[in-house]
Amino acid sequence: MSAGATRVYVPADTSAVALGADRTARRLEALCDERGLAVTVVRTGSRGAFWLEPLLEVERDGQRIGYGPVQPEDLPGLLDAGLLSASEQAPGHLGPVEDLPFFRCQQRLTCARLGVVDPASVDSYREHGGLRALERALEMTPQALVDEVKTSGLRGRGGAAFPAGIKWQTVLDAPAADKTIVCNADEGDSGTYSDRMLMEGDPMALLEGMLIAGLATGARQGYIYLREEYPRARASLERAMTALWAAGCLGSNILGSGQCFDVALRIGAGAYICGEETALLESLEGRRGTVRPKPPVPAIAGLFGQPTLVHNVISLASVPAIISAGGEHYRGYGVERSRGTLPFQLAGNIERAGLVELPFGLTLRELLYEIGGGSRSGRPLRAVQVGGPLGAYLPESQWDTPLDYEAFAAIGAMLGHGGVVAFDDSVDMWEQARFAMAFCAAESCGKCTPCRIGSTRGVEIIDRLAAGADAEGDRHLLEDLCETMRDGSLCALGGMTPAPVLSALRHFPGDFQRPRGRPGQSESRHDTAPGPQIIPSTEAG
Repeated sequence: MSAGATRVYVPADTSAVALGADRTARRLEALCDERGLAVTVVRTGSRGAFWLEPLLEVERDGQRIGYGPVQPEDLPGLLDAGLLSASEQAPGHLGPVEDLPFFRCQQRLTCARLGVVDPASVDSYREHGGLRALERALEMTPQALVDEVKTSGLRGRGGAAFPAGIKWQTVLDAPAADKTIVCNADEGDSGTYSDRMLMEGDPMALLEGMLIAGLATGARQGYIYLREEYPRARASLERAMTALWAAGCLGSNILGSGQCFDVALRIGAGAYICGEETALLESLEGRRGTVRPKPPVPAIAGLFGQPTLVHNVISLASVPAIISAGGEHYRGYGVERSRGTLPFQLAGNIERAGLVELPFGLTLRELLYEIGGGSRSGRPLRAVQVGGPLGAYLPESQWDTPLDYEAFAAIGAMLGHGGVVAFDDSVDMWEQARFAMAFCAAESCGKCTPCRIGSTRGVEIIDRLAAGADAEGDRHLLEDLCETMRDGSLCALGGMTPAPVLSALRHFPGDFQRPRGRPGQSESRHDTAPGPQIIPSTEAG
């Protein structure tokens, strides 16, 4: 950085780039060069307020002053109005970014550095609290580390919500010469993007979490299984791994301690089923991604038959916050058996889409309206799907449910990975139910009959429901089929696909009784001014 140069932070996050961040950053550098202005543009991750992207942050007197959204054509006027001096007169002035209501209402533990640090710089990571947990972990015994995770109450953030401490203890106690840490970064649920954002914006938090997990369980090798649709996350991880190796934080002598741990990056081939941990292990071993029967669980016999700790990105990235401040501190957030925080991802027809890290316990209604701002279309919200394409569709009568694992399970729903997709009153829930079955049919690994055949028959029955020839008989047949899929499938793909189908059928029966055109094509619920019809994509983010 040039002496006296003003730092301007511009996100390099995929969502921000899709909204123009790269063009804005290049234009800013070119204009400042033309005008002889001393500026250093620092590319960070996104803070998660997507309606403000591209968000520029000007560093002045220890504060970062925000302006957004800023497109390239806005920059000449902004510079004329005093952008680099953080002038309040410059268009789009937001004030100190951390004081914005969207951020002040959050409690960021896992995502505290998102949009703040330079993701490729170890010095920047250290400056904002990074590596403190690793340094503390190197002074602790493996059992003490496992006990801290148990105390924290951390549960897997990938969807199953299994207590992390039990997994860690099982791998630690397993007698084996070789053990492995596997990060499941095959994030593919509709409406989810927290894993991607963290890998792009704070990859060293994930790597530090993996290092600590290795110290705790006796593993010396880690693998990150990354979905191929995340090229920016791949580049960010590679830069971070290189920087950590150069700083002595990875390899055969971690920070001079004599301890060793290494990480390798592996790229998936686009199969949703590889988000299931045993299918992921099959793929890592070089085979087709199909589900393994359990037992044995991966913690006993996982990758290449060795004890393997499998967690998703957010689970592992939560570990540094737990170890640096202590398990009791992390446990102080949340309610009942849902402890700590979860990065919720607001998507679909929502005014303020973005990432929001909050303790468990807030209601879904508060998340949708007080933080999300209601529908983007201005029409009433009608349904919300939480937990990805296998999550139930929740009607307005269930939106006062607290956001915790047990409360959602009690209404036949799940929090999953924290994705929240909102739909206004133009949505056709017959279409959504059909999408769920068709998605399962397309993504099934084909190993078990209930999932492979049941999902195909399910699409056919839902299409027959649209024709209405034997609506009552087809409805009973669909319910029986869903019961078979739920109880007989090998993994959650077939076992949980009935949840969105049956919830749509139960809570929105009228959508299954209206005449419509050919299967897969529906008419709007309204004759005039229909709102956007938002169908979840299998692409995250």
